[in-house]
Amino acid sequence: MNLKDKNILVLGLAVSGVSTSKALSKLGANVIVTDMKKEEELKEYIEELKDIHITYVLGSNDVDLEKIDLIIKSPGIPLDIPIIKNAESKGIEVITDIELSYRISKNRFIAITGTNGKTTTTSLTGEIFKKAGFGTHVTGNIGVGILWEVVNSHDDDVFIIEASSFQLDSTKKFKPKVSLITNITPDHLNWHKTIENYIKAKQKVFRNQDKDDFTILNYDDHILRSMEKYTSGNLIFFSSSNVLSKGVYVKDNYIVVNDGKNIKNVISLDHIKIPGKHNLENALSAVAIAWVMGVSIDVISDVLMNFEGVEHRLEFVDEIKKVRYFNDSKGTNPDASIKAIEAINSPIILIAGGMDKGGSFDDFVDSFDNKVKALILIGETAEKIKNTAINKKFSNIYIVETIQEAVQKSFEISNEGDNVLLSPACASWDMFESYEERGRVFKKEVKLLREA
Repeated sequence: MNLKDKNILVLGLAVSGVSTSKALSKLGANVIVTDMKKEEELKEYIEELKDIHITYVLGSNDVDLEKIDLIIKSPGIPLDIPIIKNAESKGIEVITDIELSYRISKNRFIAITGTNGKTTTTSLTGEIFKKAGFGTHVTGNIGVGILWEVVNSHDDDVFIIEASSFQLDSTKKFKPKVSLITNITPDHLNWHKTIENYIKAKQKVFRNQDKDDFTILNYDDHILRSMEKYTSGNLIFFSSSNVLSKGVYVKDNYIVVNDGKNIKNVISLDHIKIPGKHNLENALSAVAIAWVMGVSIDVISDVLMNFEGVEHRLEFVDEIKKVRYFNDSKGTNPDASIKAIEAINSPIILIAGGMDKGGSFDDFVDSFDNKVKALILIGETAEKIKNTAINKKFSNIYIVETIQEAVQKSFEISNEGDNVLLSPACASWDMFESYEERGRVFKKEVKLLREA
């Protein structure tokens, strides 16, 4: 795909917009960037692009589309905004960076999606491939944008991609060598409108695969198990609770791989450092990917024994006066936070709340199950979660304005042996730029407790 001298509009200037703009410029395109935010709000991103000739339209999307050949939109921008509808009516294609990366690349792509577990699985898989000697790029919804990585890669490099539903929803030709879906529970319904639309977006990760590719699905997830009929790739299941006739599963306290003829032990569960059933599923996912790509069992086992998890996902922060603090800011939906609660020993002082994505908190509160002794709420969902909890007879609730106040309150009400868990069950965008920023603020406040 030759982009030289093409007029390409980058819709949305943030991390992915910067990466995309740099890459397009390197490929010889004429880059136009538009964002509804004003210049003063985008200074840090514009500064990163100061050495590149770019035409900016900021504070509006008032772009002359007659001169545009292609639009690359930032993943989180909805498809129903006027500029996109107008472009599509004129026959201008609108895609995301992940789709363009595939079109211009000769690399092997491994795409990992799902509601929860994407980041840990992607990071773990990346470590395995690095250890195995592959030129490895861990990218997509984490790290720097994928397009910049692609234009600076070698053709035999492997891309381990965390693919969000936002990115996948605008794909058309995307065809990874390996696709994997960790699980599916309702999420981002404020964006996708219905669970059916959300599932369809996730399915796009394997829709173009054929007999030369691999589709890996979670057998324990009834939605994913039913997707077998929709893929033309070689289907591999993984399971944490079922013995399979073929695939990756647990047997006699070992993760095993079974090709239908031979069963091989990979690693004892006792040697896996990352805690919780959900992390076992993440480990099974990474094993399945590495196995179908021919990575040796010894390499897989060695990495699993030494992998300690990722920042902001059940991250141990500190122990102060025999109270342990955990940062699970990556818990951006109820199901993710339920898994965190299940993985932490009781009693738990839970800090939750944030931006409302339109889901229910019933199952979230049900998961407290005598483990959660106190609930500290922040953000726009505070009252919604409080009302759900009260309806379910949970009443030890505090509402505060900031993470700082939440950490201080947790310290005041804690006893020896308690676990303070930040796992918001919500997005961060009502108060923070990202879940990473939210997690960093939490860790900073815990550090200040230590110093006090």
